[in-house]
Amino acid sequence: MNHTAGELARHLGAKLTGDAHAMISGLASPERARATDLIYIASLKHWDRAAASTAACVLVLPGIAVPGKTVLEVADPKFCFVKAAALLLEQPAPAASVHPTAIIAPDARLAADVTIGPYVVIENGVTIGAGTSIGAFCFAGRGAAIGECCCLHARVTLYAGARIGNRVEIHSGVVIGSDGFGYAFGEGRHWKFPQIGIVEIGDDVEIGANTTIDRGSLETTRIANGVKIDNLVQIAHNVQVGENSILAAQTGVSGSSTLGKHVIVAGQVGIADHCTVEDGAVAGAQAGIPTGKTIHRGQTVWGTPARPLEKFKQQYAWFARLPELARRIRRLEEQSTKGERR
Repeated sequence: MNHTAGELARHLGAKLTGDAHAMISGLASPERARATDLIYIASLKHWDRAAASTAACVLVLPGIAVPGKTVLEVADPKFCFVKAAALLLEQPAPAASVHPTAIIAPDARLAADVTIGPYVVIENGVTIGAGTSIGAFCFAGRGAAIGECCCLHARVTLYAGARIGNRVEIHSGVVIGSDGFGYAFGEGRHWKFPQIGIVEIGDDVEIGANTTIDRGSLETTRIANGVKIDNLVQIAHNVQVGENSILAAQTGVSGSSTLGKHVIVAGQVGIADHCTVEDGAVAGAQAGIPTGKTIHRGQTVWGTPARPLEKFKQQYAWFARLPELARRIRRLEEQSTKGERR
């Protein structure tokens, strides 16, 4: 959508220097921008990129001038670029429609302005809120509930009883509500523990492609408001994820673990069962958190088993020196052996 630089400045609360009537219709990196695209630089080290760009309008930190450009000064250029993107890239809602190949149970309750794509299956008792779009080949099991203004991309599967909040975006291949991995051993074999709980997803959540979220065994797996989950993440039964937390790709969270609010979990982190990651904690890439461990509020951990970042750095530095230390030990052993022979 087209907006003037002045309109963007008011939207972002920015200080404008230059042409308030400059038309902006998109956004890009400095190198690929057209004259009508918005760009940003987050520090002075990228000033040359902005100055050389074709873009006429740039978001900068306060006090930075870029000659020949319309400048919008803001405290956080990257965040304001994202906020501007929501305005500039806003897409009109798809026209409400139900594709003739969709199979919808007679007692399913769909708001009047939903969009249902080809070969969608919606079972008994499903409810879908206003403004929601369901992509091709999606499946909503018995009694599932989807809120307003959600977007389910192609081939999303919701098992029976799954609960999805409002303004949730779910990417292709996601499975929500599959059985958790729980067994009891007896009489010479593994017996499946009952998996009869549900999954509840809060508002403003985004779930990446091919992520799986298991139903609770006897309780509920909960993903709170504002959580962002990357591709290829596994969340097991009874897990609780607090508001505005982030889980990066290939992370696995085992059963009955709890993540607090504003937690950051980097790529390929493994969290074992019954762990607690308190509010504001950070688990670095490939960290391993053992069963029952608590990561305390605001703590940053790394490594396997996960330990405080400073301790990890110290231990890793010594680990990197092991070959050198081994050679020194051999020399000392050789010298000691020669001394004994004398």
